[in-house]
Amino acid sequence: MATATLSDTDFQKSLKQDVYEHPDFYALDSLLTEEHKLVRSSIRDFVKREISPFIEEWAQKAHFPYEIVKKFGNIGAFGPTIPQTYGGGGLDYISYGILMQEIERGDSGMRSTASVQGSLVMYPIYKFGSEQQRKKYLPKLASGEWLGCFGLTEPDHGSNPGGMVTRFQDAGDHYVLNGAKMWISNSPRADVAVVWAKNEQGRIHGLIVERGMPGFTTPETHGKWSLRASATGELVFDNVKVPKENLLPGKSGLGAPLMCLDSARYGIAWGALGAAMDCYESARRYAAERIQFGKPIASFQLVQKKLAEMLTEITKAQLLNWRLGTLMNEGKATTAQISLAKRNNVQIALEIAREARQIHGGMGITGEYSIMRHMMNLESVVTYEGTHDIHLLILGNHITGLSAFS
Repeated sequence: MATATLSDTDFQKSLKQDVYEHPDFYALDSLLTEEHKLVRSSIRDFVKREISPFIEEWAQKAHFPYEIVKKFGNIGAFGPTIPQTYGGGGLDYISYGILMQEIERGDSGMRSTASVQGSLVMYPIYKFGSEQQRKKYLPKLASGEWLGCFGLTEPDHGSNPGGMVTRFQDAGDHYVLNGAKMWISNSPRADVAVVWAKNEQGRIHGLIVERGMPGFTTPETHGKWSLRASATGELVFDNVKVPKENLLPGKSGLGAPLMCLDSARYGIAWGALGAAMDCYESARRYAAERIQFGKPIASFQLVQKKLAEMLTEITKAQLLNWRLGTLMNEGKATTAQISLAKRNNVQIALEIAREARQIHGGMGITGEYSIMRHMMNLESVVTYEGTHDIHLLILGNHITGLSAFS
């Protein structure tokens, strides 16, 4: 007997349709340019086509879809603010934020893949690298031919990166690198790693380490309950010989990787809002369709309270992101301002996900809806690129002029 098969058209119809439309209670679309709207439309269509139909299965199976890397490159999701000369998009920071918002609306792990590539790999090479390094690495990273990762966090030094013990020594015509990094997004599949290590004088520098260099390995981290569709691992350096031309010459000291983190945290502020909006929209639609006691649960006061509070926090975060984006475009955004947005938006996203889960009832814990996956992902987002409490202390330092870190 012949085996029945679905045509491509029937297969697409069998997948759950992504009908998402974003909330815009304060008409913020009127503040966006036509280019911003075109960027949003393009990346939203991409997410609906390439991520939404498959993400629940990827997350359930803890599968990183490596093919998405090339697709991200084709759509321009890697290094959108990098000049076109080096393969980037040449876009402004609001466009970058919109890209991260739409991708994380699909999944935080997918956004991590894109934002690490752009903000933590391409950005330092462009900002601190030599012209030779820019021409060698940036076009291949922008296109998705190469995947990159960022090595800062160590097993014993997370919130205190300045305490790192990874070191490199001058060995004449090359450096010898030893140490380890952990909780590194993209590392198991990365072709290049921007690694931060101390020289013999204790000064922090960035080094570009390439896959295939003897002594360089990238063990994968298994058993995650969060970011399950993202590849996470370690970077291990055992007497790795790094050519001297792979040292980033433009800036040294802890301020260099922290500048990269500012760029990444800005993207997270927009990305987390995307997850929040997806949870809100799912809860709003579910509440209108779910009938209890003879009427939609959307008619009950407590459900309306939850939805009203969700929309309020989303609207505040949208305004926060837009203003921060204009400051980024003007080169005026400060670390403290970026920290405020990252901390606030991840916090409200977590709260919205939890309230949305309650509105969905038991269905909220299943893969039929995105809620629980967003909730688990956001538990990582609230920790990485600076924990919730660390961002409070960054803001506290700005307010008081007194550092709580030393």
